[in-house]
Amino acid sequence: METITFDEFTKVELRVGRVVSAKPFPEARKPAYILEVNFGEELGIKKSSAQLTGLYKPEELVGKLVVAVVNFPKKQIGPIMSECLVTGFANENGDVALCVPDKSVPLGSKLF
Repeated sequence: METITFDEFTKVELRVGRVVSAKPFPEARKPAYILEVNFGEELGIKKSSAQLTGLYKPEELVGKLVVAVVNFPKKQIGPIMSECLVTGFANENGDVALCVPDKSVPLGSKLF
């Protein structure tokens, strides 16, 4: 495993957001949803393509707090421009479980 410095880690903006919309993304190469995530007043709403179809239905995602990287460059994924990377962990089947805070925190809060 490669090590990084604490200063390198602090450059990654991991923020809490709330999913406000989750829709199927049929144009994606791998099964995915298009998420709209609200990161609060400072960052607003950002779109993301998320491969969460193995463990979640769209209606289960709406209202859920998530942790996402918000300072990667935007990335064109099919017809959408992904503006953040929602984080998660793959289980033994390769299905992704979201990385989420276990208590309510303000939208836009930074992981530290």
